Amino acid sequence: MTAHTGTTGSPTGPVTPPPAAAPGRPDDRSPRGAGDGGSRTSRGRGTARAREGRAAWILAIPFCLLFLAFTAWPVVQSLFMSITDTRARDLRKPFSVNIIGFDNFTKALSDPIFRKAAANTAYFVLVGVPLTLVLALAAALALDKGITRFRAIFRLGFYMPVITSIVAVAVVWRFLLQDPGGLINTVLGWVGISGPNWLGDPDWSMPALIIMAAWRNFGTAMIIFLAGLQAVPAELHEAAAIDGANAWKRFRHVTLPLLRPTMLFVMVTTSIGYLQVFEEPFVMTKGGPLNSTMTVSYYTYQQFGFGNYGLASAMSYLIFVVIAIVTAIQFRLLRERT
Repeated sequence: MTAHTGTTGSPTGPVTPPPAAAPGRPDDRSPRGAGDGGSRTSRGRGTARAREGRAAWILAIPFCLLFLAFTAWPVVQSLFMSITDTRARDLRKPFSVNIIGFDNFTKALSDPIFRKAAANTAYFVLVGVPLTLVLALAAALALDKGITRFRAIFRLGFYMPVITSIVAVAVVWRFLLQDPGGLINTVLGWVGISGPNWLGDPDWSMPALIIMAAWRNFGTAMIIFLAGLQAVPAELHEAAAIDGANAWKRFRHVTLPLLRPTMLFVMVTTSIGYLQVFEEPFVMTKGGPLNSTMTVSYYTYQQFGFGNYGLASAMSYLIFVVIAIVTAIQFRLLRERT
């Protein structure tokens, strides 16, 4: 029967309802495959991630092989050597060595030359690290606020010693420090001061190496400090200046607290480098005079040269333990307030 419509076009008679879906059969009007599409998307994403993971491992395999061959294996081998009596003659028969436990460690700690080298290294670190940090921070402050013209040239000049060969640095500093005729002693003689024999006097040889090392290494710390100074908000300095703080108070109460993370990083990296100091005594004094510039790393190098591989390995791990302890102390002292 046909439904009649009124003037508005709306049905006035009964309307036949749409046919119901058959039992057990999905309604054709519902979106088909909605769940299947989501699962296909998830599977596609998982497949893409798997491909990316395989590609990452393929690219990382060359590095992993090189790391295992030239870093991990030598470390494990040196650790084993430190508890054996390995010497140069044992290289042909590596399985004939004897395991002697911690005898190499006790022998190193009881060696008077090793203790002298440890004291020299501690002196080098305790004086050299603060001197390097002060020079680096002063240069960074000058580049950040003080020097306005030729800033790039000064930055390059301050950083140049870092990238200069240690051999070239040694030649220059030998000319400066030699006695007689050295430039430093000549300048001191102009004002009536008789300069010491910088590299030949046991009392002055280590200070000379510390000055040389600080001059050579402060450029790296300067760049890091400069980045930290440029990250300090200028609004804090302006607010402190409005409150009446002078330049020193702004530096002490605004700049230094915000530089604490940078200070921690620079102090840790500089200390690690100075605890392993080797190049300066090697090229300048060969550990002399009278072992006054003998360091732990240089003495360890000598033991390797003498063929005492087990003893030298034990000394290397003693250096590692000291570096770990010093680094932990520095983190404990500075990180709590960072």
